[in-house]
Amino acid sequence: MAAAPPPPAAALEQLSSNKMFGGHNLRFRHQSATLGCPMTFSIYLPPAPASNLPVLYWLSGLTCTDENFIIKAGAQRAATAQGIALVAPDTSPRGLNIEGESDSYDFGVGAGFYLNATNEKWKNWRMYDYVVKELPKVLSDNFEQLNTSQASIFGHSMGGHGALTIYLKNTDKYKSVSAFAPIVNPINCPWGQKAFSNYLGSTKSDWEEYDATCLIKKNNKVSTPILIDQGEDDKFLAEQLLPGNFEEACKAAGVPLILRMQPGYDHSYFFIATFVDDHIAHHAKFLKSA
Repeated sequence: MAAAPPPPAAALEQLSSNKMFGGHNLRFRHQSATLGCPMTFSIYLPPAPASNLPVLYWLSGLTCTDENFIIKAGAQRAATAQGIALVAPDTSPRGLNIEGESDSYDFGVGAGFYLNATNEKWKNWRMYDYVVKELPKVLSDNFEQLNTSQASIFGHSMGGHGALTIYLKNTDKYKSVSAFAPIVNPINCPWGQKAFSNYLGSTKSDWEEYDATCLIKKNNKVSTPILIDQGEDDKFLAEQLLPGNFEEACKAAGVPLILRMQPGYDHSYFFIATFVDDHIAHHAKFLKSA
């Protein structure tokens, strides 16, 4: 028998296009097989000649969509200079109308926590598989100028948690990782405990699979430096973010960490925009050396 033909590439609906620094910010919608709903993502493609472009994924924080980073961070100038494509997915499934999905800002819609939920009620919340598996396939099927095998990942807050955990579980897929004000030890903070208990149930060992501080203890083979910027005036620093816990775990595991505490900066995109060029330069070193 002849082999079955490959499945067709996911159909993309273009929502917008805006020229910037000679490249283009593009926004698309597609039907996600992983999440069971339409999903949007934003992509910045640097100007031509553009082929074999490495991909830098950005994961956003609570309440955000795919648009926040593209509009607010000002990362396109550095991405153009470095010849790197930026890709920003949404932060959760939307439009499924699950009871309670929009009751609070830190759980459900806009709060996917980049995990695969095991609680049956939240079975569509599989942002881990969407980011790691489905989205790269959508990109490679539709953008021939991208080299999705040359990828790095970074993010902010909940998205910083997502970037760190995804990287640590897939060091073969990503060249480097960085984060702004990440939730690095979610099993020990209110945001993480609320999300994990609802998405994953009560088994704490399941929670540890999505906790960067726990994962670093198991993965001491990381040799690429991890870059984290954290504002010292961040109102979530002491209760939710806990960078010291991650720093201690990295030291114990011998994992190189560049933790920069930034005096006077808060949790906002003003903070992100200030240091985003440093992060893109950090990733460029590793995306272009392989």
